[in-house]
Formats: sequence, C-alpha cells, structure tokens
Amino acid sequence: MVDIVLLGAPGAGKGTQAELLAQWLPLPRVSSGDLFRAAIAAGTALGLRAKEYIDRGELVPDEVTIGMVAERLAQPDCAQGVILDGFPRTAGQAEALAEVLARMGRKVDIVPYVCVSPETLLRRLAGRWTCEQCGTVYHEAYSPEKAKGLCDACGGKLYQRPDDTPETQKRRIEVYFAQTAPLIQYFKDRGILVELDGEQDIATVQRVLRQAIRALGLTGPC
Repeated sequence: MVDIVLLGAPGAGKGTQAELLAQWLPLPRVSSGDLFRAAIAAGTALGLRAKEYIDRGELVPDEVTIGMVAERLAQPDCAQGVILDGFPRTAGQAEALAEVLARMGRKVDIVPYVCVSPETLLRRLAGRWTCEQCGTVYHEAYSPEKAKGLCDACGGKLYQRPDDTPETQKRRIEVYFAQTAPLIQYFKDRGILVELDGEQDIATVQRVLRQAIRALGLTGPC
C-alpha cells in the first residue's frame, strides 16, 4: 500500500508524470478537478454543494473538497493506495488529508516534488497559439506552425488566448510558488518530500521518480 502526493508547478509536467506512475504501480490517479466533475455528474450532496460555488465563480471551500477526497479514498479501487495530483494545495488541506488517512490506518508515504525553474516554466507555458477554426494548439518553441500564423491542419488563423500570454503565465507561476511554499515546507518538515529535477526529459524524471519510491520499499512491478 502506498499513498502519494505529487507536487509541481503549472508547466512542470506533473500531470504527465502522475499518469505514467499510475500505470506502473498501478494505482488510481486522483485530481481535485476529477473529483469535482465526478461528484457533480453523480449528483452527490458534496457535488451539488461544489457546483453552487463553481457556478458563482467562487473557490470551493476546503471542507467540501476534503469531503470529496475522503469519499474517493474510501472507494474500493483506492484500497491499496492512491496518487493525489493537485491536492492538497495548502498546509491546512495537508493536515486534513493526514486526518482522513489516519482514520483509515494510512498516511502519506512520499511527496515527490517536480522542481522546475520559473524561467523554464514560463518558456513552457507561454508562447502557445491556437487555431481559431479547428482548435489545434501550437507552441513557438516546441511545436511551431510551418507557415507563420496559419494552422498546418486547416489553414485557419492562429491566435493567442489571454491566459497564454507571457504576462498572464508569469503571474500564474508567481502565485503558485507563493501559495505552495508553506505546503512544500510542511512535507519537508515531515521528511517525506523528495525533490526531482523536472528540467530533464520525461523518461528521466519518471525513472528517478520510480527509484525514489523503490528506495522507500514502496515498490511497484518491475
């Protein structure tokens, strides 16, 4: 049994690493976004409460989010552990998660933190352009279009969404580090934070991540 909290800033590749890790162990990957969508679709009491806040454009209160996590962890497919992606987001949520797991006789075993510099994050996140006709996404550095400003697939004009501009993404990165610093320290103080160099390629990061899990005796299949 192993319970994992995977941390990483937007653009760090955390979601990709979580998916690969879930296939290897194998364990369910659970994100707060998935929890909201599933609970709302199922019409659960917590899902309906969350929908009220989401529909008003407000943040869902911690007690609702934590309640959803508790419900999800109690499901049969999570009996052998889980990979939490996007939760917890604060030290307070981490404390609540610890209480939920303790009632199940469990605990967070390891917290891999995919570390990437703000400069690299900005380079990865900014520079995306989208086709206004078919929605294909390009990137100035990683997947540029062949003809400047035109979609390879349909010839449509490319535009940049407001949330893809360097200014917006820089602010997003700054907010993440400001909000997450106490959470990172929380797990570091408990000796379960493992920092990974996210500047490396996907395969290398995944290999190091698996090595960190094996080093704790929390092994998956070979």
